[in-house]
Amino acid sequence: MATTSPNKLSLFPLLSLLCFISIFLLLSLSKRASLSSPNTHRSATVFPPKSDGSLSALSATCDFSDGSWIYDPNPRSTRYTSNCKEIFKGWNCIRNNKTNGLEISKWRWKPKDCDLPSFDPLKFLQTHRNTNIGFVGDSLNRNMFVSLFCMLKSVTGELKKWRPAGADRGFTFLEYNLTVAYHRTNLLARYGRWSANANGGELESLGFKEGYRVDVDIPDSSWEKASSFHDILILNTGHWWWAPSKFDPLKSPMLFFEGGRPILPPIPPAAGLDRVLNNMVNFVEKTKRPGGIIFFRTQSPRHFEGGDWDQGGTCQRLQPLLPGQWGTTEQT
Repeated sequence: MATTSPNKLSLFPLLSLLCFISIFLLLSLSKRASLSSPNTHRSATVFPPKSDGSLSALSATCDFSDGSWIYDPNPRSTRYTSNCKEIFKGWNCIRNNKTNGLEISKWRWKPKDCDLPSFDPLKFLQTHRNTNIGFVGDSLNRNMFVSLFCMLKSVTGELKKWRPAGADRGFTFLEYNLTVAYHRTNLLARYGRWSANANGGELESLGFKEGYRVDVDIPDSSWEKASSFHDILILNTGHWWWAPSKFDPLKSPMLFFEGGRPILPPIPPAAGLDRVLNNMVNFVEKTKRPGGIIFFRTQSPRHFEGGDWDQGGTCQRLQPLLPGQWGTTEQT
């Protein structure tokens, strides 16, 4: 397990912000494309730049993923404040007096060949009128949901709190009929406790006594209806697949099932994740709304050093890692 665990870094807020901005830009372009061609969507990461910060075409192209973090002592805009009530108390860096909490927002991503436009919440509301946007996944996607909600709420207070089927939380911005919701799920697939049957079985014959049953072909109930409701769906999973405190490889291992039967011989979590992703992609493609736009965001590096979040770990880094520093932090 140790060889497959992600690195522990303290860049979560920065990387999450970059992921969010990238998804916003993709959403904006895809939304425009859907107005002219509802059956065609492109999720490219290369867009034409313009000096005024818009995405209108110029002669050159810009790859937003190729760049570096730069410190900007005078940010171009305040995205939202720590007063946004939707921010989970334990994750509110400013209110919890994180040493460099205010400084984090002064770092911004600078693509090599262009300038990344600032997020415009009012323009986003106008562009995504009559749209349902769903974030499906673990706490990383919850943070993205909170960031989007707080930024949109900064320009309009006309909203209704409600939850689409299975959602953990959600809001509708009434003037624009724009719904943003979060569906919590750790593995995307359905899972639960498994105990050996007194009458025996295939897993029992291999010596398994307890663990977690993971049905790789069945979506978790929290989001099984999300793809047919949301016009835009952002999925994520990753960190929970290597969580020894939950899925101890000896005491409570993941036991994978498909078609209602255990997968034999048993497969490791990495192989189980591959099967889940393949099945969930197929499920979403079959059940998504006409013209629906689907994103899968990759997991962020771990940002705790010196221990996990509940084992004395801290986020000590004050600056983003430089090229070549990846892989130098402590492993889980």
